[in-house]
Amino acid sequence: MTLTPKTISNPDWSWPYWPLVPIYPYGQRRTRRVEVIPEQLWLFEQVQGIFYVVVPIRMTVVKLATGGLLVYAPVALTPECLRLLQEIINQHGTVKHIILPTISGVEHKVPVAPFARQFPKAQVWVTPGHWSFPLNLPLTWLGLPPRRTQVLPADSTQTPFGKEFDYAILGPLNLGLGKFGETVFFHRRSRSLLVTDVVLSVSEIPPEVVQLDPYPLLFHARDEPTDAIRDLPGYRTKGWQRICLFALYFRPSTLETIDLPQAWQAAKGALDRSAKAYWGLYPFDWAIDWQASFQALHQNGRLQVAPILQQLILNRDPAAVRQWCDRVAQWNFKQIIPCHFTAPIAVEGTEFQQAFTFLHQKDVQAPSLARQDSAVLSAIDAELIKRKITPPPNMSSF
Repeated sequence: MTLTPKTISNPDWSWPYWPLVPIYPYGQRRTRRVEVIPEQLWLFEQVQGIFYVVVPIRMTVVKLATGGLLVYAPVALTPECLRLLQEIINQHGTVKHIILPTISGVEHKVPVAPFARQFPKAQVWVTPGHWSFPLNLPLTWLGLPPRRTQVLPADSTQTPFGKEFDYAILGPLNLGLGKFGETVFFHRRSRSLLVTDVVLSVSEIPPEVVQLDPYPLLFHARDEPTDAIRDLPGYRTKGWQRICLFALYFRPSTLETIDLPQAWQAAKGALDRSAKAYWGLYPFDWAIDWQASFQALHQNGRLQVAPILQQLILNRDPAAVRQWCDRVAQWNFKQIIPCHFTAPIAVEGTEFQQAFTFLHQKDVQAPSLARQDSAVLSAIDAELIKRKITPPPNMSSF
């Protein structure tokens, strides 16, 4: 089946704030709701990406024992998303607490203010160390309600939801130009650990929310710009696996990028030169053995820390991250729900700690292929350090 380009505009998917973070799918965001634990815990999934490198973005909604809901990491509150959430509210009570768990992820920050306006009685809780770029503006200037916004205290028992949740604040870690910080929540009743970016699991097949519109998957399943965008068996999986390599390595070792003049010349032979198909532009040349890179990244779905975080962020203060990791691992969780890629992930504390073994010097050597695929990240890291934009890794605390 060959897909012909057709733009579908549905007011139910409308997200008017997309210019604040102008990434795909821009002003049209579809939402998938998943009930993980009946009458207790739900996931709301959308997608986001650049140049059709789309991955899930997710918020978690938890029913409070005292009635009402806690929302962790809001997503775009489209009419569809609000309707799906309202169905839960009608049964279990309104939103009482909204959690902004990161200080660095702008895609997680922007949805919070519209979400808070929709629920004027909800309290907004933010991770300590907030900052913004290029101007470091106060949270109220970003639209968060001043009378209802509070910084999460170090002691979770000092919050109204402290009897149901524990949490651990990572950071803020100094990155020179900015900071990294994330708060993970442990819901005791469901034994669920809610995280934002710090860990993930890569699935071999594309998540269902990404398949709501398969065009990005099929766009990246091609080998040449002249190939038709077709929905044939195996193509969605092929496109997804390449997307994962793009998203987590930027440019793995099995990918060559074509210079722009050559790419524009090749685009002249493309079957589809519409704006949706980027005018036929496809500046990628995948090696025959590219799937070996994916399998090295996939690790049979094992819990892992994204290569970007390993090489550019968490190694700046290994001692602080290890201390935080050890605290989290002590909680009796049975599943982890990240904001991206696979969720839920059935793991426990030991597996959580294993994901951070790269912070121990004896384990710092990654598999050969993974080191090759991380070459671009290593080059970025070296350039940032050379220009004194970010501090070097703190090797003394490994």
